[in-house]
Amino acid sequence: MSNIEWMSATELLDGYRRGDLSPVEVVDHLLDRIDRHDPAVNAWCFLDPERTRADAAASAERWAAGEPIGRLDGVPVGIKDVFLTEGWPTRKGSATVDPAGPWPDDSPCVSALRRNGAVLLGKTTTPELGWKGVTDAPATGTTRNPWAVELTPGGSSGGSSAALAAGMVPLALGTDGGGSIRIPAAFAGVAGIKPTWGRVPHWPVSPYGGLAHAGPMARTIADTALLLDVLAEPDHRDPAALLPDGIGHLAACGGGIAGVRVAFSADLGFVDVDPEVAALVTDAAATFTDLGAHVDAADPGFDDPVDTFSVLWNSGAAQATSADTPDQHRLRDPGLREICADGRRYSAVDYIDALNRRGALAVSMGEFHQRHDLLVTPAVPIAAFRAGVEVPDGWPHPRWMSWTPFSYPFNLTQQPAVSVPCGFTSAGLPVGLQIIGPRGADALVLRAAHAYETARPFHLRHPDLG
Repeated sequence: MSNIEWMSATELLDGYRRGDLSPVEVVDHLLDRIDRHDPAVNAWCFLDPERTRADAAASAERWAAGEPIGRLDGVPVGIKDVFLTEGWPTRKGSATVDPAGPWPDDSPCVSALRRNGAVLLGKTTTPELGWKGVTDAPATGTTRNPWAVELTPGGSSGGSSAALAAGMVPLALGTDGGGSIRIPAAFAGVAGIKPTWGRVPHWPVSPYGGLAHAGPMARTIADTALLLDVLAEPDHRDPAALLPDGIGHLAACGGGIAGVRVAFSADLGFVDVDPEVAALVTDAAATFTDLGAHVDAADPGFDDPVDTFSVLWNSGAAQATSADTPDQHRLRDPGLREICADGRRYSAVDYIDALNRRGALAVSMGEFHQRHDLLVTPAVPIAAFRAGVEVPDGWPHPRWMSWTPFSYPFNLTQQPAVSVPCGFTSAGLPVGLQIIGPRGADALVLRAAHAYETARPFHLRHPDLG
């Protein structure tokens, strides 16, 4: 089949079930596409074609015998290079990590993928330690946006978003500590959810603590939900993981959103939004009305919590690099060194104070959701900008948080939030719509995103890589 690169995971599984497709055929096609297009995009930092093809062949044998395992047998998945993967290096974008390893462990997400028969295609790029909202790193260089290779695909899960948008893989893993799934999903025109914190087991513990969520990315909401069902399987190594709630996220995508109470906030009351982004998101909110939801303009009523976020984020980065030797310190991303220096200034009292402010924000959002089932906002207030820089050219602030104010507040509150494509700028760049729900309402968030995607199928538009 000539369109394998754009097939969804659910379509691939249907093809395997009918015998029209083989996992070997799919993997060969995607590895060839990576070979042709990744030199321009740089979405992948590690490939192991021999092992990947062997796993695909084993899957093909299971399908031929009528004995597939799990829910993803034979489906290729990209692994963000912050997830431990047995036998493969996990460098986290850092030149301080020896790729020789050893690498004996799988993270919970990777373990879940293997249990469900997924074929691991390779490791996708990330900025060093996932510290910023774009994707360039000392160990791997600059990752680029398939819609315009001079631009960034966002970050820190930018390798995953770029690989998805370029038709190199149907599913990918991401992490989100301040927007790192939703930012790249928006910039690259794909889908991704930051689940309720604890929904997806994660180990080892992230240096960013309770800000950091692991989650799925895909080109469709149905695939995103399918992957979340797999990733949310229990794992004893994360004692903070939520107990299974018995809700199937893929099954919950149907049913529509008639009667759902939706608050639409174009700017959260404090964000400057690019006019084209604002127009597209406002149009998207009108679609929710067409779908039968009750839509009201309403801001959640909090001030920009960037100071609270920065204390927790920068302290986490400082802790993660606290054992660096002088030589390792010199190898770090200069911007990462700067936030680590800032993080070392904070005391334990400062950190606990930030946690208390974070708790107050979570309570405030809990009260907001007593009146509104969902909150809809832009995912990012701007479209993608030049690759290789932390902020847009001429931007008045030096740090990435200054252009991501729609994302990090909801890491502080640990709520589920999804980004789904909602249109394109006049320059042809994707724009993302963010849908946020109360803690635990992952299924509702995905149902709303699926209803919107069905009505406005922007995911069917793909970049032309030549």
